[in-house]
Amino acid sequence: MNFEGNPLSTLLATLSPYIVRVTVLETIQRSTEYLTRKGVESARLNAELLLARVLSLPRMRLYLEFERSLASKETDLMREYVKRRGQREPLQHILGGTNFCGLEMLVTARVLVPRPETEILAELAWQFLNRLPGEPLVLDYGTGSGCLAVTLTRKSSRCRCVALDVSPEAIEVARKNAEAHLVTERITFCLSDRLAGLSPGTRFNLLVGNPPYVSSGEIPLLDPEVRQFDPLLALDGGADGLDHYRYLAEHAAEWLADSGKMMLEFGDGQQDAIRSLLEGQNWIVEAVVNDYSQRPRIVVARRPVSVQK
Repeated sequence: MNFEGNPLSTLLATLSPYIVRVTVLETIQRSTEYLTRKGVESARLNAELLLARVLSLPRMRLYLEFERSLASKETDLMREYVKRRGQREPLQHILGGTNFCGLEMLVTARVLVPRPETEILAELAWQFLNRLPGEPLVLDYGTGSGCLAVTLTRKSSRCRCVALDVSPEAIEVARKNAEAHLVTERITFCLSDRLAGLSPGTRFNLLVGNPPYVSSGEIPLLDPEVRQFDPLLALDGGADGLDHYRYLAEHAAEWLADSGKMMLEFGDGQQDAIRSLLEGQNWIVEAVVNDYSQRPRIVVARRPVSVQK
């Protein structure tokens, strides 16, 4: 073939039948191999989710389109995504969000990526709220992405929520998630260091949260997705990981209404220490709930009767 003198567009059009394009199946296989070499867990699932985003398809639809060829721009975008995931950037950051209790949540590097275990905490919370009369008031302590505040106001249609965080960037993300799910009118955002910024006299029916619980010395040992990309403020719980639990055990009761409860997620092996902290301040520990791996993960405690308003 003589391509001399042909415009570039004509040349590319003439060549296109001879250009070998990669298929959906080949892309998944090659991406899975690469991510596996990089130490990414569930490499095949990651590859499929990334490709589904590139092609704007539901993940399961990929199985019906294994022979589909990717356009060059799709290949380029997939290559970029897989490279980022291979560098251990969280999948949720690349996709721009995650599913939490059936709701799509915006997630950025400014907030902790919501964990599946926190969905258990959310369900316990909304079940409790839906048993209460009137308009229950919730404090989401360390709201981060706002996943708890947004979910609770969606699942408990009568409740109102104060979403508190020390990070203005986190508050911004939480506000965007509230706007996306049309619950902004029932959430008050509070930029505060711990409980210092709350309005005096406020009484909550429930304090819920996933405070930082990693000990400072353990942070360098965390998976790269966590230690390199999650904000340190959302991880570091002090020398023993219990700084926030110690603080809440001492100070949270004064912000709770009669029969108010506190539900907190905690880390592996911390259940006995947290129970001791709470009972030392006369909290009534009603339950310690396991996560999906049957590890103790959530404490449910009732406000001490002796607290004076």
